[in-house]
Amino acid sequence: MNLKTDDYRVKVGKTVRLKNWKTDEKGGLDKKEGKAWAKVLADELAGWQERLYAENKQALLIVLQARDAGGKDGTVKHVIGAFNPNGVRIANFKVPSEEELAHDFLWRIHAQTPKTGMIAVFNRSHYEDVLVTRVHAMIEEDTVRRRLDHIRNFESLLTDCGTRVLKFYLHVSQDEQQERLQDRLDNPDKLWKFNTGDLEERALWDEYTEAYEDALTTSTAAAPWYVIPADHKWFRNLLISQVILDTLKDMNPQFPATDLNPDEIKIK
Repeated sequence: MNLKTDDYRVKVGKTVRLKNWKTDEKGGLDKKEGKAWAKVLADELAGWQERLYAENKQALLIVLQARDAGGKDGTVKHVIGAFNPNGVRIANFKVPSEEELAHDFLWRIHAQTPKTGMIAVFNRSHYEDVLVTRVHAMIEEDTVRRRLDHIRNFESLLTDCGTRVLKFYLHVSQDEQQERLQDRLDNPDKLWKFNTGDLEERALWDEYTEAYEDALTTSTAAAPWYVIPADHKWFRNLLISQVILDTLKDMNPQFPATDLNPDEIKIK
């Protein structure tokens, strides 16, 4: 089984209209077979991560963006959880500190990019600075356009230096978001996750749609965006796992050569 991941990739130079992308797609699979296949991919992901870590010449940056309750944390748990923690770093970018605001908007981002051999996951990212700031009119439209250009150049710099970049927009419907937010209210074990501010952001659905559509135009050959149908969590996890696995295979990291001859070594 191999999903046609290119169907979910944002083509370079194309205008994006999120209404044309499905949120509830399941790739022709049912939940049982999808979850079973995800376990197979998890084992493969672990093997390829070990190669990346051992080779220590390349790096992988994974960007996760979504609306509230879109599934970023679930993706980290169920997809990134396949990796050895020693080779992974998770960064979550919240409201900038006073120190961070005193620098350019990418300053705090660059410090969290992965070194060779590592995988970094941005649970929210530099794109917040053209999403939240734009929707809440904290920056002007011309600033948005300049920042999008800066982001393209920033990601180009990373790829030129050996870091592959994968960007995932977890595409959830309004109805599914409502259901997930309600579940947080109804479930005592999830109530801690509920934030009344999420309702204020939900009221700005159309404004966020427009902001995301512009952000997705930063998809390039080297740093592509994927629009991931996210209403079904199991399919979201499966599809993202497949994209990451395909990318690691394309990077083709190799275990380093050694002069050791195991036959000449005796452990006493």
